[in-house]
Amino acid sequence: MASSSAVPSSGAPAVVAAIAAVVLLAAMGAEAETRKYQFNVQMASVTRLCGTKSIVTVNGQYPGPTLFAREGDRIEVNVVNRSPYNVSLHWHGVRQLLSGWADGPSYITQCPIQPGGSYVYRYQIVGQRGTLWWHAHISWLRATLYGPIVILPPAGVPYPFSPTPDEEVPLMFGEWWRNDTEAVIAQALQTGGGPNVSDAYTINGLPGPLYNYSCGGSSAAAQETFTLKVRPGKTYMLRLINAALNDELFFSVANHTLTVVDVDALYVKPFAVDVLVIAPGQTSNVLLAAKPDAPPGARYYMEARPYTNTQGTFDNTTVAGILEYDDPSSAAANLPIFAPTLPQINDTNFVANYTARLRSLASAAYPAAVPQAIDRRFFFTVGLGTHPCAVNGTCQGPNGSRFAASVNNVSFVLPTTALLQAHFSGRSNGVYTTDFPAVPLMPFNYTGTPPPNNTNVMNGTKVVALPFGTSVELVLQDTSILGAESHPLHLHGFNFYVVGQGFGNFDPVNDPAKFNLVDPVERNTVGVPAGGWVAIRFRADNPGPRVVHALSPGGAHELGAQNGVAGAGRKPA
Repeated sequence: MASSSAVPSSGAPAVVAAIAAVVLLAAMGAEAETRKYQFNVQMASVTRLCGTKSIVTVNGQYPGPTLFAREGDRIEVNVVNRSPYNVSLHWHGVRQLLSGWADGPSYITQCPIQPGGSYVYRYQIVGQRGTLWWHAHISWLRATLYGPIVILPPAGVPYPFSPTPDEEVPLMFGEWWRNDTEAVIAQALQTGGGPNVSDAYTINGLPGPLYNYSCGGSSAAAQETFTLKVRPGKTYMLRLINAALNDELFFSVANHTLTVVDVDALYVKPFAVDVLVIAPGQTSNVLLAAKPDAPPGARYYMEARPYTNTQGTFDNTTVAGILEYDDPSSAAANLPIFAPTLPQINDTNFVANYTARLRSLASAAYPAAVPQAIDRRFFFTVGLGTHPCAVNGTCQGPNGSRFAASVNNVSFVLPTTALLQAHFSGRSNGVYTTDFPAVPLMPFNYTGTPPPNNTNVMNGTKVVALPFGTSVELVLQDTSILGAESHPLHLHGFNFYVVGQGFGNFDPVNDPAKFNLVDPVERNTVGVPAGGWVAIRFRADNPGPRVVHALSPGGAHELGAQNGVAGAGRKPA
């Protein structure tokens, strides 16, 4: 049975060494330094659910190695591509201030690293502390090519919450396909239908005991179950990361309360929950207080399963890990395993109530610098439309068409020259245009019925150009053209404040009066509610092409930008 008392078992020697180095630096009161990592992208054979397949990994580890740093540290990651695929890596949530070349999205800030090639990512962690993550940013390679980023406060700076955790444990939620994920997405792009759903969810790469193990029963399940061993009375900080490609997830630990203290490497006003929800790309640090009187061997399931209210197919399964009380001085009793009660799979009210509780600290040390005066306002519709099927082709989308995701009815076309390279060299003509629409060109009843008669979307490599320092308000509106669905959207290079959200169509007259401009939660990834909208604000103070994109293939949007944010479009993941 895979287990841990502080970190995931994958790559344990390297992780333990990194932890020891961080602790040593803290004891020495070390200044910010340059931390160097070697990432060899290579194929490795991995067995899950009674099947073995070759997957793309870093250093042969799945999930990949943890990148440790302190706020203010400089990072150098030498990536050598020994796989048969083009690769780029994105450091999800890292601001990349004046280091846009290191952001990682293929054909936006760099051309991908070709097989046999290498690239050194250099950047600094500025004004961030908490949990982020890294992942491949091309095709569907991030199904297996991902790992945690742990950012500690500067030496001598305490956490702004109590109690201080005794141990910290990254927990990464992922998805597992029995088939080759590159073949899965290739088939979806060829047929124009939705991609086949995953066969299991995972915690730290392990699907857990609730799946069918025909090859070895309970012993096989035990080997593929993540177990966290804890001591009575201790406090543990779980660094939660949703690395799943498709689904928002509910998470709970049976008979234990979780205190949320951080999201997307940004502190929040602490609050206690029995269950939380986390969208693809999002992170959350939560405190778990171990029971002071739990007997040795007491076990509790840590479970995650999807939240969705769409009509499409999805992986309707549950991943479980085990929280086990460990006391080497006493014999463990043979006790039953307790299971948590998770919300119904379509419990939208729970999700709305949970997200409404997230608030920035808004303290003197950690202020909420929400833009009060707005220079530019944008209204982006996000959702699914269609592309016509190729002549003599066979397509599986609506009425024989192909599914296409879009923003303001524009579906992004990946260039062959990276946007940053084109902008930097002054050769943007023929690569991209700066005419991305600030509002839908043809307004309609976005969440009402019937849908528009014409569901086709436009194609283009379009961006929005913003002057440096522009204060931006962006309203993201889901559409129900081919069915409402949630869209987790990530903004590269920026944090933003979630100032409002709601269901139905955004009302530009009445809804802004309800915005929270005092202590809204600050994030880098937000879920646009199915059949609803979300409003964010940020300051465009990070020069270079940046992207906004969805983290689920059903709503895969990609937006290029200069000197701030955005354009629009489509990409497979």
